[in-house]
Amino acid sequence: MIKIGCCGYPVGRKRYQETFRLVEINRTFYNIPKIETLIKWRRDAPAEFEFTVKAHQDLSHKYKLKLEDSLKVFETMKLICRSLEARILLIQTPASFKPDQLEVAEAFFKGIRREELLVVWETRGPSWETSETRERLKELLESLDVPHVTDPFRSLPVYSGSVAYLRLHGSGSRMYYYQYSDEELLKLQRIVKSLEAGGREVYVLFNNLSMFEDASRFLSLIETGRFPPLTLRGTDSIRNLLRRMRYPSTKSVIMKKIGWRLIELEEHKQVRLEEILRNLPSKTYKSAEEILKELNL
Repeated sequence: MIKIGCCGYPVGRKRYQETFRLVEINRTFYNIPKIETLIKWRRDAPAEFEFTVKAHQDLSHKYKLKLEDSLKVFETMKLICRSLEARILLIQTPASFKPDQLEVAEAFFKGIRREELLVVWETRGPSWETSETRERLKELLESLDVPHVTDPFRSLPVYSGSVAYLRLHGSGSRMYYYQYSDEELLKLQRIVKSLEAGGREVYVLFNNLSMFEDASRFLSLIETGRFPPLTLRGTDSIRNLLRRMRYPSTKSVIMKKIGWRLIELEEHKQVRLEEILRNLPSKTYKSAEEILKELNL
């Protein structure tokens, strides 16, 4: 089974829940919502709608999985999950939590009372990606039955068990500022299908600026085998996008704000806007019309 959604609500909850059957609640990383609020979210959502929860940063970033310090936070997260009827709790440690702290992680996962909750762990940073570290991590997570969470375009999980949990942060030079092309989503489909083999559930959570459209397109690919057209189509969409920007604006600012977007110039031909904007002279522009003139649009 393949489950697709976003990390947080990129659009209103009603519209989102009409499109997807899964969301990862991210606000719990920063604040602890009122239980009454969580119960209302669960009550207002469709019966088949699934929540997963991201653990509060105190657990992962402040206490860094030190068992004695983290236990109270973990119990609070369990209560949040019960209120949402969520079966998965995501713990995301920072890049400063390195492989030499694996014993701390082991003590944490052995010491918590998970009960029916499935706890998954997202490691961050290049230190976790060496072959030796990945082997050590695999042995530990397999023994603990803690699925490893990764961005599949960076590395694959070392262990998944019955559930594979993927978080896609974007493949550009700046994390989150990214939109996935048809070619990339087809590659993702192949990865997901391989992880699904053997009856495994695969959770695919998009966490980039274009996550609603990307997740929608990937859902269409999985369900129908086809992609819907991109939101941005034809040169008119470039004109409209540039006219919605604030001016004066420099080329570098324009590139940062919209260069990551994809546009469909013609059917099945997708171009990243940075490829078009790259030809602009480096200067400050007073209006969209000035840019359009430079681009001959």
